[in-house]
Amino acid sequence: MGHTAVIAGATGLIGGELVRGLLEDPFFDQVIALVRKETGLAHEKLIQVVTDYEALEDAVEQYLSDAYVFCCLGTTIKKAGSKEQFRKVDYEYPMLLGRLALRYGAAEYLIVTSMGANAGSAFFYNQVKGEVEEGLSKLQLPSLQIFRPSLLLGDRQEVRLGERFGTAVSRVVTPIMIGALRKYRPIQAQIVAKAMLQSSKKSNKGTWIYESDQIEELIK
Repeated sequence: MGHTAVIAGATGLIGGELVRGLLEDPFFDQVIALVRKETGLAHEKLIQVVTDYEALEDAVEQYLSDAYVFCCLGTTIKKAGSKEQFRKVDYEYPMLLGRLALRYGAAEYLIVTSMGANAGSAFFYNQVKGEVEEGLSKLQLPSLQIFRPSLLLGDRQEVRLGERFGTAVSRVVTPIMIGALRKYRPIQAQIVAKAMLQSSKKSNKGTWIYESDQIEELIK
């Protein structure tokens, strides 16, 4: 009997790669993609659920029992429009999904945060990422896996000038980022997605945190 994957942030950089991987993997026979609007992607295993995160429970409750829940939600303050809206997408919605995963008996919860996530950080972005990690950890989910990638590489739908600059610089400095600096190397979104997929099938219990260099090791 196959398994069900529920993925939030299914159209993002990592989420899109993850959906493709889930559809190709025989371990999963049903992939529930939470989307703001239909994507046009068609597959016999795929169910797209148009989701209002303010009414998330109604959208997902029927799918969560024993499901593998992947949270790839994330935005920027510029795109969100304000710190409040950023916090809603990067903290409130992942926390709500985590509470629902616990309530309805999901098997695992896997989430992408960020390198540098720290609730005590002076940087708002890292602070929120750290707060969601702490909040989810306190829920005591049966299996919580946290992925902290560094600068993500891949083809985004929107242009992020800061990331473009970082990508250009990374081509020069990446070869010398070894040893303790290895975890700061930029990482392909496809690698993060593959690592999440492979790690989900290991039935890891408790809370696990993977830094960027450890994410790469998961697919070797």
